[in-house]
Amino acid sequence: MLRTNRRHLLLAAAASLALPTLLRAQGTPVRVAGVHASPVENAWNSRVHLALQQAAEQGLISYEFSEGIAATDYPRALREYAESGAQLVWGESYAVENEAREVAADYPETAFLMGSSGQPAGDNFGTFGTYNHEAAYLAGMLAAHISQTGRFGSVGAYPIPEVNLLINAFRAGVREVNPEATFSNVFIGAFFDPAKAKEAAVAQIDGGADILFGERIGTADGAQERGAKAIGSLADYASRYPETVFASAVWNFGPTVEAVVADIQAGNPVGRDYTEYSFMRHGGNELTFDAAQVPADAIPAMEARREEIVSGAFEVPIDASEPA
Repeated sequence: MLRTNRRHLLLAAAASLALPTLLRAQGTPVRVAGVHASPVENAWNSRVHLALQQAAEQGLISYEFSEGIAATDYPRALREYAESGAQLVWGESYAVENEAREVAADYPETAFLMGSSGQPAGDNFGTFGTYNHEAAYLAGMLAAHISQTGRFGSVGAYPIPEVNLLINAFRAGVREVNPEATFSNVFIGAFFDPAKAKEAAVAQIDGGADILFGERIGTADGAQERGAKAIGSLADYASRYPETVFASAVWNFGPTVEAVVADIQAGNPVGRDYTEYSFMRHGGNELTFDAAQVPADAIPAMEARREEIVSGAFEVPIDASEPA
């Protein structure tokens, strides 16, 4: 039994937990274990969790997971899932890159797929990045038409590449429409601290920003309190903040799940970068928006740009530098 804060198990009806690791017959559910550093309610984790739940419901995988795992306990959780026979151990190695790679090296027949700022390693350590930057760019184009002050804010977790590139893509989308726009940003030093994110949002609104890109949960709460507008990231927040969130840069992890499971079932090495499956051309991210809150004349240009992104005619810049 894993000694974790909370442990859960979701099994497809046809799952057999006794089959060997890594190699499975085509069509047989792959046993997947998720090690979530944050609660699965956290926006980023919720998207992964939802995709894995859906894959389990479809019979593609069986899924068990632990959540709220501290960095000091993370390698142990990875090891215990590998020891228990999981074929794929999913995780987030941002805070434990070296340790996670050491664990994977000790279990070469187990596939590991990690959210990571680093590169794949060996045959069994795959990585992915959260690249809903294309939708963030499109949201910026809409935001430029809505803002009354021309000043835009954002709230991020840490200045790591996956966070930076989203904020920078949002800014680039704004600048396409309003080259004179100005920006502010606050990193809250946590992946899940809604109260701190709300505080950072309020401070930027009080400083003149009237639209915020909410890379972290809690941003929209601050915008709602101050009567400003916000853009959601990862999940669609419109139903929760109907008068505040006019657009969301949604991340869909399902295409990544399908790609790594296909490799495992085919016996292919998974030591590769799966980030591409987060791109729009694979259905990995999308923009949702409330047309009632967006000027009608702002939509055609955004839609045209979206079509160019999907077709490959336009590439949203990937700028991982820390936003000033």
